[in-house]
Amino acid sequence: MALPNINPTTTKAWQNLKEHFEDVKDVHMKDLFAQDKERADKMTIKWDDFYVDFSKNRITEVTLKYLLELADDVKLKDAIKSQFSGDIINKTEGRAVLHTALRAPKNANFKVNGVDVMPDIHKVKQSIEAFTNEVVNGHKKGHTGKAFTDVVNIGIGGSDLGPAMVVDSLQYYKNHLNTHFVSNVDGDHVNEVIKKLNPETTLFVIVSKTFTTQETLSNANTLKKWFLKSANEKAIASHFVAVSTNIEKVKGFGIDENNIFPMWDWVGGRFSLWSAVGLTISLAVGYNNFDNLLKGAHKMDEHFKNEDFSSNIPVVLALISVWYNNFFKAESEAVIPYSQYLNQFATYLQQGIMESNGKGVDRNGKSIDYQTGTIIWGEPGTNSQHAFFQLIHQGTKLIPADFIGFTKPLHGNQDHQNKLMSNFLAQTEALLNGKTEAEVIAEGANSEIVSFKVFPGNKPTNTIFVNKLSPESLGKLIAMYEHKIFVQGIIWNIFSYDQFGVELGKQLASKILQEFNSSSNTEHDSSTNNLLNYYKGMM
Repeated sequence: MALPNINPTTTKAWQNLKEHFEDVKDVHMKDLFAQDKERADKMTIKWDDFYVDFSKNRITEVTLKYLLELADDVKLKDAIKSQFSGDIINKTEGRAVLHTALRAPKNANFKVNGVDVMPDIHKVKQSIEAFTNEVVNGHKKGHTGKAFTDVVNIGIGGSDLGPAMVVDSLQYYKNHLNTHFVSNVDGDHVNEVIKKLNPETTLFVIVSKTFTTQETLSNANTLKKWFLKSANEKAIASHFVAVSTNIEKVKGFGIDENNIFPMWDWVGGRFSLWSAVGLTISLAVGYNNFDNLLKGAHKMDEHFKNEDFSSNIPVVLALISVWYNNFFKAESEAVIPYSQYLNQFATYLQQGIMESNGKGVDRNGKSIDYQTGTIIWGEPGTNSQHAFFQLIHQGTKLIPADFIGFTKPLHGNQDHQNKLMSNFLAQTEALLNGKTEAEVIAEGANSEIVSFKVFPGNKPTNTIFVNKLSPESLGKLIAMYEHKIFVQGIIWNIFSYDQFGVELGKQLASKILQEFNSSSNTEHDSSTNNLLNYYKGMM
């Protein structure tokens, strides 16, 4: 079954939202709270160890009613069923989208083209578990008989961002292995990592679906060349493993066929950390923690698939985001985790959200005349309060923000935790209420600077409280945003799972690379020609 193909702007709900927007666009949230003492309770979803308060948004119960009707008008329920059924919803690439199957239990029912994919998935999981345990326990050794101390993940995009973010986020659960991530083709990057390595005790994990990605193979070959300065070709089999579908190319690199972990074309790169792409995660935190990450994501999958839309966390967050993007014309959203462990979380979401929904053509192949996609950015609090919060509080842009906090600290320092959480709660309150002219004057401010100290408030936030940062809760959190991406793509009538926009630059880069060693250039615009000649002159 194909995805529904409905221009959202032609639906009755969209027209209702347009008219409703004119009625509420200038309403202050302070007044909404004053009018309804039960607003916070009505606009909170409690699920498992999540507590999601979306009451500090510029919405009313009528707004929610129309947004939920929009979800029905675009046949979101049918779309969710299509995705979980293994239908070819990535139509432009002729693929199913089944990263949800990667975290499902053995007895789950996931089929692609009528074939049950669960046996293969669990076979790979068993391989990941066995390999992880051998390395972590020191049973699997390098070519000189020494146990591994370091793991280097070589990949880019989804083969790097997901594993790097999760390993960073789960530092508390890390074992003795040191993990490093090499992604950028910048030679300085890989050489800085090399400085920290001992070739006798380093394991390399090359992650490339096709084993043709320029950045990944350049880095892999550089590391291989460095490794071979102190080892022979046969030693590669003991130190290099690959996650790929291209068995022949991997074997040609010198990697033992037993050290190849397969993946499938129905797993998109930016949703692949749940697959063998997560091998480095498993090595870094142990297989049990990796498995708990998957179990957490599966719990969110079940919530998304089965929960009524009105109390469905990813659906509600997606609908509110559409409200700001398409009616308030807010162009960006901030993600502010109040945990230093999640310092790469917003960077990870940038790829997931902006690569998926950064599309200007609808599912009919026609140009779109409404906004899609959102620009995602953010840093952990409290650091971000001392960086860009000034713009959110008093700037001219409307920037909805997700605040993510954990009620329990991992290291148990309650004094620090209370200070962190006081800031977490205070910021959303300040963004809601602002500060009036009368309040500034009452504080005794000099009349000449009163206007500079006024805060308009009425700045929207979602507050996402989670009990504790654990592998399982992180899995839920990541899956929550994945499903939010899906819902928005369905509403905007776009294909979220291709990324043709990244291909053109790659093609041109290959062409320019050949010209660096040529006396003449092929046809470029005058600016690119000048820049190319300047660089060639400096080489």
